[in-house]
Amino acid sequence: MEICAYSPALRSFFKTLNEEWLNKYFVVEPYDAFLLENCASEIIDKGGNIFFGKLNGVVIGTYALLAPVDGCVELGKMAITAAHQGKGYGQQLLQHAISTAVALGHKEMLLYSNRKLENSIYLYRKFGFNEVPNEDSPYERGDIKMLLKL
Repeated sequence: MEICAYSPALRSFFKTLNEEWLNKYFVVEPYDAFLLENCASEIIDKGGNIFFGKLNGVVIGTYALLAPVDGCVELGKMAITAAHQGKGYGQQLLQHAISTAVALGHKEMLLYSNRKLENSIYLYRKFGFNEVPNEDSPYERGDIKMLLKL
């Protein structure tokens, strides 16, 4: 899988891939809709990053690193299209996210998820994320907060 940085031509994939899993397991919350519709101004322009995973030229996955706060960057909006799940592509995106955060000098990475997403939680734990108190999730579905020391 080739991983490439955001470009305006790929913008629609960020929204489509995330809406796919959100609608499958939950609902698209107002904060989701806002970020997905305004990803350039709300993520890129504020110091964050968006990446896409391509397989044979076709976008199959994405993730965002939201702008850091005090050396801590948030991993968000990570998605792999359903047809390509369970094949290691999520692990490749997560490894890329961690490597990118380290290269950018961040000290920690946090994420919000939901315990219902057992495969995702397993993956995060496998990569060293630990559960921390969840007092500030921006999502209704966000019933777990995890942190990785970089």
